[in-house]
Amino acid sequence: MPVNKYSIILPVRNGGEYVKECVHSILAQTYPHFNLVVLDNCSTDGTLQWISALNDKRIIVYPSKDALPIDQNWGRIISVPKNEFMTCIGHDDILMPTYLERIEALIQQYPDASLYQTHFNFIDANGKHLRNCMPMEAVQHAPAFLEKILTMTIDVNGTGFMVRSKDYAAVGGIPPFPNLIFADFALWLDITRRSFKVTAVENAFSYRLHQSVTTTTPPETFYAAFNVFIQYLQSLKKQDPALETVIDNYAIQIISFYCRSFAHKLLRTPVAKRNGLTVAGWITKCSEWAEMLVGNTEFNPSMVPGVRPAAFIDSNIITRQLFLWFKKIYTKPVWQDR
Repeated sequence: MPVNKYSIILPVRNGGEYVKECVHSILAQTYPHFNLVVLDNCSTDGTLQWISALNDKRIIVYPSKDALPIDQNWGRIISVPKNEFMTCIGHDDILMPTYLERIEALIQQYPDASLYQTHFNFIDANGKHLRNCMPMEAVQHAPAFLEKILTMTIDVNGTGFMVRSKDYAAVGGIPPFPNLIFADFALWLDITRRSFKVTAVENAFSYRLHQSVTTTTPPETFYAAFNVFIQYLQSLKKQDPALETVIDNYAIQIISFYCRSFAHKLLRTPVAKRNGLTVAGWITKCSEWAEMLVGNTEFNPSMVPGVRPAAFIDSNIITRQLFLWFKKIYTKPVWQDR
């Protein structure tokens, strides 16, 4: 009997109907030599019972004894038995039937790579196609990958990447970023650094977008995660001159982007739920990060489009209340990564 080559790892808590579609897409793979490893995090909606009722020998379930934060449940990936290659999937994402087949061909073509991926598409909560991912080069080394991350010209998430289990272990598994925000950036970059990344041209999975993560993530959690990401970039500069050059050239772009987006997140959050965070304080912190990371003392976050108006609105209780009132009567979905 052929030995299974791949482990598809599914961390889940209360997957609902989404997890059923996800699991069915995994079990429908045209390439047969794989296991589905389920890390159930004390689901209370029948997820575990539904998966068990499938009675499929390809499925291995590791239930958690206690309900865990998302980062700890995903952290269990490093300790469970895995086949030679492994990939992770969100419980609401979908693999196309040829995903493993495409990955197998990619590995045969590039046996020395350390990270494998295919192109993919984004779907909404109802499964409707939103857009294709941004195009990716067939071969990409760590500096080019980091440049794409910092300039936000690549779509990076937790689903769809295939790695050798030994490489995953060597980098320590998924890093413990708060709520896993920015953790996928660090994980896939660290694995790319071990050799290089390759990508198949075909779309072979779907990544589901929900309304902006900023509506559900507490401001202090996002703030803490971005701070950890900045510290991670700082550590990269000390390890690799090529990455240092990329960070010096492009880090301001990602700081500017999140300076604006988080300032607007704070505006949408009542003061009582901010844990003391203000737009003015966030702008100051962005300036400090820019100076610390790239020595850029001329960076002025207030000149980033949309930041100065946000600071003005947040400076006064009346303008804050008017803004929140306006947002209640004029809302539109903002689709972002989870």
